[in-house]
Amino acid sequence: MKQIVIHSEYIKLDSFLKLADCVSTGGMAKALLQEGAVQVNDEPEERRGRKLYPGDIIKVEDCGIFQVAAG
Repeated sequence: MKQIVIHSEYIKLDSFLKLADCVSTGGMAKALLQEGAVQVNDEPEERRGRKLYPGDIIKVEDCGIFQVAAG
């Protein structure tokens, strides 16, 4: 599991996917979420504006498993 460090209270899911190098654009993030390829804390997630906080676990098909960490 790779940790992604954020320096704010939370990060939106689409920004997180770019930070984790799973996608390069917001449009790609939207498509990935619509495909059902993303889980947050073992629950399917389709909202790209979902707020992620330190401790959240994100699973992305064909990209990996990540944990949000406070910086």
